[in-house]
This record gives sequence, structure tokens and C-alpha cells, in this order.
Amino acid sequence: MITAMVTPMLLSGEVDLGACAELARILVQQGSEGLVVTGTTGESPTLSNEEKQSIWKSVKSAVGPEVAIIAGATNYSTKESIAGAEAALSAGADAILLTVPYYNKPTQAGLYEHFKAIASAVPLPCILYNVPSRTSLNMTAETTIQLSEVSNIVGIKEASGNLDQIARIINKTEDNFKVWSGNDADTLSVVALGGYGVISVASHFVSKQIKEMIDFLLKSDLKSANHINGQLITLYDALFQESNPIPTKWALNHLGFQAGKPRMPLMDPSQNTKKILVSELNKFDIKFYKKN
Repeated sequence: MITAMVTPMLLSGEVDLGACAELARILVQQGSEGLVVTGTTGESPTLSNEEKQSIWKSVKSAVGPEVAIIAGATNYSTKESIAGAEAALSAGADAILLTVPYYNKPTQAGLYEHFKAIASAVPLPCILYNVPSRTSLNMTAETTIQLSEVSNIVGIKEASGNLDQIARIINKTEDNFKVWSGNDADTLSVVALGGYGVISVASHFVSKQIKEMIDFLLKSDLKSANHINGQLITLYDALFQESNPIPTKWALNHLGFQAGKPRMPLMDPSQNTKKILVSELNKFDIKFYKKN
């Protein structure tokens, strides 16, 4: 289980590097085996290149060599994405998250060449990220399978929600190519199909429950796994009631961790979303963010 980490902000709107480091340590203590930093959940579109580098360095220093830091360093420009990947390497990142380009909508052949070029430019493991709900472009199973043959493309965060597509990727790639669920609500299904795990947002709050669910799945105890999933599903819904990471940052603040507000154009959640979040969070004994 890997957590897609939020980026804490000061009241001034600047990045809070101290809080980034503190949050990273808490997430690891709660069971995260790696952290995606400056990804979608980390508000990458509104972070400068300099801010990203500072965050990568701060988080890596906080968690040490045993925990993988996966840097969200790419965008819709191949040239800029290569520069971002090189910067992440220099900052000490352990891997790169390669997000499907948004807005300019390349062909599948263009996606292949884009990702191959980035992976070829840095000696780091690369994880593909397919999230058509945000990019308006789906990377097909065939393109993913082809990219899995690039030596340092080691897996994919699959957030298409298309279980047929995900099953095809799992079945047609080598065992060392890892498929992570990119949607918390799909984790049960993806792991049951043979996927490796999840890159999670909800693990900010219920990492132990998610890990327990995955452990049951790996033991082929689907009934126990489904029982835990049933306890979590309404929390998943609440955390995506509005655009991620709006609900998650508010929930962290509510629980006592100063994550700050999201950067505009994102805003605080509505009163209705806040009520739903409080109701869901109260179902769990979340004490690890409370200040003494």
C-alpha cells in the first residue's frame, strides 16, 4: 500500500515543508510502504518546479532510505517531463510517476513514445498513471502492455475503473510488472484480479484497515476482505464527494493536523461535504493526528 500524499500549506498559501515531513513520517508509521509526492492529491498543477524539488528533498529526508518516494514530475510536454524526472532524480526520489498527458490528447502511439522517452532519460523505476477521469484520455491495455516491456517501467497506477481493461493488463504482463488500483473503491476488485495493491488517498486515515483487507485477499479470504471493504466504502465516497484533495485536506485539519487549504482554483468543501466527512470519520478511531 502506497499513499498519495497531500501537500500541506501554510496560512499564507506557501508550502509547509515541515508539515510535509511530519505528515510523511506519520503515514509511514501507520503502514504506508511508499509515498507518491506532488501527484494529483499533492496538487501538482499548482506547484512550481522549485516547490516540487523542495518537497521531494524534505520528504525523502524525513522518511529515509527504507521508504520509496515516488515523484509526480511529469505533465503534457515530453521535454518538460524529462526535465522534471531529472530534477526528481537529483532531489533523491526513488521512482517517477508518469501521468497520461492531459489537454493535448496524444494518440496511443504518442503515449508510448512519450513514456518511453521519459523512462529512457532517467535510471529510476517508472510507474505509469492512467486516470481518464482527469485527463479525458484512456491509455488502452495494449499500450500499457507494450510499455511494460520497457525495462524500467515497473508498473501502473490504474484509475480507469475499467475492470476488464485492468484484468487484461494483469493477465498479459509479466509477474514483475505491478498493477496498483488507482481508486480506493476499486482496491478489492483489482487485488482479487491479481493486482499488486493500491495507491491510496484514504490511507491518510484508514491505512491499517486497507492493509488488513489486502492481506485477507492475498490469503484468498474474500469474505473477510469484503467485510472490511464494506466498512470503508462510504468513507471512500466521502473523500471524493468533491474534487480530490479538497475533502482530504479538510479532514486532516478537522482531525488536528494542519494541512492548510488547497490552492485556488480549489477551495474548501461545502458545508454538506463537511457534515458527511465528520460523520464518516467518526466511525473510526483516528487519534494519530491529534495534538497533545
